[in-house]
Amino acid sequence: QAQLVESGGGSVQPGGSLRLSCAASGNTLSSLYRGWFRQAPVEQREGVAAIFTRSGSTIYADSVKGRFTIYQASAKNTLYLQINSLDPNDSAMYYCAAGPTTYTPSTLSLLDSRAYDYWGQGTQVTVSS
Repeated sequence: QAQLVESGGGSVQPGGSLRLSCAASGNTLSSLYRGWFRQAPVEQREGVAAIFTRSGSTIYADSVKGRFTIYQASAKNTLYLQINSLDPNDSAMYYCAAGPTTYTPSTLSLLDSRAYDYWGQGTQVTVSS
């Protein structure tokens, strides 16, 4: 059974850091790529970072470049998102997602939620003083 389980969210002060984790199991272990998304209340879900599982190549949204780092464990069973210099605008539910296990031609950006087949339940990040 495919499963993604996020952890590591919490409440932090502006300027602080968090590391989010996403444990993959089942089919998601073979996903070609994985990503992190966030969604604040009354906002659309936003892709913030993605990584190709095999090569480790990464993609970031312009809004988080230089502050967010996506990486995976050497066994590729855990995905991480290191978030630095947190700002109240970063407050959101953060979701881990995994793409398909086989290649299918697509023009979708890896920061587009439609490119993903599997989703976790999310972990809340709240930034306030």
